[in-house]
Amino acid sequence: MSNEPHAPNDSPPERDDMAAGREANSKQPPAKNQSKNHKSRQKSHQGRRLYAALDLGTNNCRLLIVERDGGNGFRVRDGFSRIVRLGEGLERTGRLSEDAMTRTIAALRICAGKIRRAGISRMRCVATEACRGAENGEDFIKRVKRDTGLRLEIIDGKAEAELAAIGCGSLFNPDVDDIILFDIGGGSTEVSRMSRQENSFFKLVDSDSLPLGVVRLAERHAGIGPHEHGYEGMLSESETRLQKFMDRQSDITDMSRLQIIGTSGTVTTLAAVQLGLAKYDRNVVDGCTIAAGDITRVIGDLRGLSRDELAANPCIGSQRADLVLAGCAVLEAIYRRWPVAEFSVADRGLREGLLLRMIRSDGRRGGRGANRNRNRNRNRNRNRKNRSHGTSSGGHNGQET
Repeated sequence: MSNEPHAPNDSPPERDDMAAGREANSKQPPAKNQSKNHKSRQKSHQGRRLYAALDLGTNNCRLLIVERDGGNGFRVRDGFSRIVRLGEGLERTGRLSEDAMTRTIAALRICAGKIRRAGISRMRCVATEACRGAENGEDFIKRVKRDTGLRLEIIDGKAEAELAAIGCGSLFNPDVDDIILFDIGGGSTEVSRMSRQENSFFKLVDSDSLPLGVVRLAERHAGIGPHEHGYEGMLSESETRLQKFMDRQSDITDMSRLQIIGTSGTVTTLAAVQLGLAKYDRNVVDGCTIAAGDITRVIGDLRGLSRDELAANPCIGSQRADLVLAGCAVLEAIYRRWPVAEFSVADRGLREGLLLRMIRSDGRRGGRGANRNRNRNRNRNRNRKNRSHGTSSGGHNGQET
């Protein structure tokens, strides 16, 4: 049994979505050499089971393609990540803009191509806060299907929190009583609590999805000047919106028995900056722990920089320069309530949760299939034996009459 948090509702339903690659180019028949290449790829993929998970958020479009590795594990085969800012301007207009949708569809076309070439067995493509909240979110989903062949499903905040918790399960500390997991996205922040049960495994006992995404916070509070980050306003709003969830966890008082895990671009960026990396390296950052004092020091240092100076940091870059401090404000609000000695850093979450759920589901189906085959063979052998003794199995479950 794993440390996967108990998810009472296994929703939204999983979906085999093999249409992505086929439908993307369904209007034109393949050339002969393309057909040969396709057959060659199909042959090379026989015996392997590949899975894909696509997460379209308010700020990022991310794809992960993996091969099942033994039981419930997987090995990464390909990936893609691009900042698309789908939710740019959404806070002001309530709609996805044409420029943002065009950028996003360009990224999704790349994802569809990777999926088509890989020969995927199963996949799920999900969209989160931007598509949940936009007036034209459903229309955009239809446009994506028409233009790329990808069928996106909009999931709610509860499902998003559950999937992030599943994806981070391997980082759970077995020596604590409770875990607070937070995922700061572009449009929302998901925060969850897992508590240890009598069997020593962790169960998801509370979660919330709050409109505290970095794009939203920056658009609400930041000014146009190079140092007008609006940090105090973002921090105040973060504390206010997190208050109800925090109050529900009032029984958590011993910080030595609490683990806090952050999974988001903000947390991984802060870790990379604190570690002094010349460029971001997932292998170094994912699963590391950073002292809380180091995190607060880095936040203080970043607050004193202009946007151009933030962009000059190789672990931040120009695309995150105006957003990183918004995420810092959410993190600081969480730390003020739960002043733990260190944070656990996860460069994993929703995509990994999707993949693990599909792989585990297939594992259970495979087990049931194996049992059915064994029972079928057992009944077949029993029937042969009964026939050899002149007995009948019809209507009596193979028992002698």
